This record gives sequence, C-alpha cells and structure tokens, in this order.
Amino acid sequence: MLIDTMSSEKIDTRTRILKAAWSLLEDQTTALPRMSDIAKETGISRQALYLHFPSRLELLVATTRYQDQVFEIDKRLAPSRNAKGGIERLDAFIDALCSYIPKIYGVARALLAVEATDPEAGAAWAERMADVREGCAAAVQALERDGVLPDGVDVEVATDLLWTLISVRNWEHLTQTCGWPQECYLDTVKSLAHAALAQDPTALIRSLKDCSLDGRPTPS
Repeated sequence: MLIDTMSSEKIDTRTRILKAAWSLLEDQTTALPRMSDIAKETGISRQALYLHFPSRLELLVATTRYQDQVFEIDKRLAPSRNAKGGIERLDAFIDALCSYIPKIYGVARALLAVEATDPEAGAAWAERMADVREGCAAAVQALERDGVLPDGVDVEVATDLLWTLISVRNWEHLTQTCGWPQECYLDTVKSLAHAALAQDPTALIRSLKDCSLDGRPTPS
C-alpha cells in the first residue's frame, strides 16, 4: 500500500512539473525557463526536480511529449496510419499535423526562438522535428507504392519538401504574419503537396482561387 501511494505521488509530481514547464514555455514575458524556474513554479526544490528529470533537455522533450498525450496525437494520426492509399494517407497526415500546430504553437515558438543559442532547446526541437519527418516519409513512401509519386522524384527529396511544407515556420508566417484563415492555409498546403507529389498541377490553382482573405487583419 505504501509503495502504491508513493508511486501515485511521484506520478502526480511529474505531471505538475510538466504542466509548470508548459506554462512557462508559453509565457512570452519570460526567457526560456531554467530548471530553477520550473522547480519554483511547481513548488518543489531543484533537487526534487532533478529526481524526475536529470537534465533540462529531458524535461523539454518530455514537455513536448506531454502535449502529445494531452492533445491525443496518436488518435489524430490514426486516419493517416490506417489509410488504404497513398493520397488518402497524405491528406490525412497533412490534416492531422497542420491542425495540430495551433495547439502546440506556444511551446514551439519558445523553442524556435532560442534553438540557435540554446543547445538544449535546439536538441529538444530537433527531436520533435525528426518525429514529424518520419511521418512525412511514411506518407511519401505510400505515394511511391501507389505509383503516384512523379517518375524520377527521389523519395528523400519528396520527404524533405513535405516536411518543409508543414513546418511551424510556414504556418506561423501565413496565419500569424499574413493573417490567412486556418482553413485557407490547410487547403493550400494540401494542394501544394498534391501538385508537387501527386501529379495534380491544377490543385494549387483551385485552392488559391477558393482562398478568401476577406476580413483578415493587416499583415504585420
């Protein structure tokens, strides 16, 4: 009984730490949090924090994984993973990832802002992006198996392109800087992927014609 209680307390403390890290990462008024900042926000000592997360890198990575758990990323990706064809998988993957970006943007923005100067933040973001690239590769490979990928297009090149299309930076520029509605952004990214990877060159033109920016804020 004592062991069960201690285990429950440990799990609860770990969750509190992850929530505190998440909150601090999304707070634009502060720099990327230090371990001492997160310990203070959680209400525990630094020594107690290190018992759960021996390094700041582990804590940053765990925080992004915790977001995946809270927002049920596996459930979001299920339609893509269970797709019967390449184009179906491509569309479902883009839907899942591009709709997920707004939910994780606060933490993503914090890591991106310092990835070049903060090695731990950079490593945490690189690990996150490596996971995304694996999903891109699976979608492209499905297109290749179906004979949809254009002849002569290298799978690695196609994967890099898809990975770039669905990047947080692109979402940020179009929706936050240019004021594009989420639906317009999503349709355009999907159409770009169809034009480049699924031999549908008219897809982009159709999407752009359908994209309405009426009422958008003035781009900053």
